[in-house]
Amino acid sequence: MGERMEKFYYVYIMTNKSNGVLYTGVTGEFEARVWDHKNRTLRGFTSRYNVNKLVWFEEFEDVNEAIAREKEIKAGSRKKKISLIECKNPEWRDLSEGWYDDEVIQIASSAPKIGASSQ
Repeated sequence: MGERMEKFYYVYIMTNKSNGVLYTGVTGEFEARVWDHKNRTLRGFTSRYNVNKLVWFEEFEDVNEAIAREKEIKAGSRKKKISLIECKNPEWRDLSEGWYDDEVIQIASSAPKIGASSQ
């Protein structure tokens, strides 16, 4: 048998454009889950409040540790979540900025050009 690939789990905090809403989640498919938030493919809270900016995350090798950390963060106050974010990301930058640029370029290049005539 081949080597087993190591699996990682992520606890993350996302917000909306105004940084007014904070959402804490856990996933084993980090990039795919962030993409889902950004494209509003997940129904419910995050799509309703346009939560699409990744502002904080931690990586874990053990799923149970990740779940415990998510619960700890969710149980904490908004003030504690803000402190957690500002410790690593004081400007509240979108940490996933640029992750999906290739996909956007691919989609844009296959789209019909606006104003192009079909002669």
